[in-house]
Amino acid sequence: MRTSLSAALSAVLLVVLAVLVPLSALSAWVDLELDDTDRYLATVSPLASDEDVRNTVATLVTDEALKNIDVGPLQETVGRFLHETALSFTGTEAFQHVWDSANRAAHRAVTASLHGESGQAVTIDLAPVIEEVKKELVDDGVPFAEQIPVHRTSVTVLSADRADELRSSFRWLRYCGVWPAVGTVVLLVLVLGLASVRGGPRAGPTTAAVAGGGLVLGAALLRLAVAVGRNQVLDQVPGTDRNAAAAVYDALTASLRTTAWTVLLVGAVLAVGGVVGRSLAARRG
Repeated sequence: MRTSLSAALSAVLLVVLAVLVPLSALSAWVDLELDDTDRYLATVSPLASDEDVRNTVATLVTDEALKNIDVGPLQETVGRFLHETALSFTGTEAFQHVWDSANRAAHRAVTASLHGESGQAVTIDLAPVIEEVKKELVDDGVPFAEQIPVHRTSVTVLSADRADELRSSFRWLRYCGVWPAVGTVVLLVLVLGLASVRGGPRAGPTTAAVAGGGLVLGAALLRLAVAVGRNQVLDQVPGTDRNAAAAVYDALTASLRTTAWTVLLVGAVLAVGGVVGRSLAARRG
């Protein structure tokens, strides 16, 4: 009877930890990183120098600029020139400022889209980039520069449909905040402590092994959730924006991937330590 009860409690502990790990990580991530403007900007700001982001921006700026320019057989040459100019601009400090300003506005859109009443696409406006490139070309005396239109041109990071699908989940995670993470740590400490103090020489190592297994399973589920989320988010992003959107998604979820690997390592250490400890206790007994 006691063996059956111990097995049942071990199964419950494993399942609870496997559920709490991804829930804790995701709710803390929404509360501490995604909802915080400064943390959000600190995460995406370095992407101004990312190759995929720079190429996407240069391509979109070039395509928009060519809409009002017709130079006949030189169109392709002008296109290459504009792309090189735009790409060169993305390597300047001015682009870094434009990128940061655009992402500050994008973060407001993230908040409104995921926590508002109706979903809207989250985009990064590139009109200031076009304006700066146009100004640079005009200053250099390029004849067709004045014809370049300065309209809203954007990189889509999250489609409106996907934002609608995610809103209820994000609201719930935001409400939970960091408390699931705190609860997970407290539960782990209490269970291991009680098992070690009151459960006998084998109970502590056995509980540690089960808890480690739960942490490993939870870390795997968290990593799977990040990967599935990436595919779902990028699935509805226009093809021209996908590389840049992927770079933004990967930057924003980097802390989640780090958390998954950290929990996986801790869980593996607990599991191996528990198995070895139980083996040693069995030999002594």
